Amino acid sequence: MPSLGRIAVLVLGLMLAALQYRLWSADGGMIENHRLRLEAAQMDDANAELRKRNAVLDAVVADLRAGGPAIEAQARANLGMIRKGETFYLVVAPASQSQ
Repeated sequence: MPSLGRIAVLVLGLMLAALQYRLWSADGGMIENHRLRLEAAQMDDANAELRKRNAVLDAVVADLRAGGPAIEAQARANLGMIRKGETFYLVVAPASQSQ
């Protein structure tokens, strides 16, 4: 018959194993904690990129609110604006030899 000391050591060993499992594998454990830290770092990188893009858009909006040349440049680039008296030239690339 096993002694009381051996049973106590076995029970404590099983409890330690169960606690280690919970520490590493269960919800809120070390593995999930590491995964969440990596995900948060990726989100921080994405947010930094979006902040840069927003800063550029803020500058464009400020330029457009200032008026004049910025509005004209946008109209020429995006809407094909041509002033009275200007001549529009469309340059077309030559057709390829295979056609």
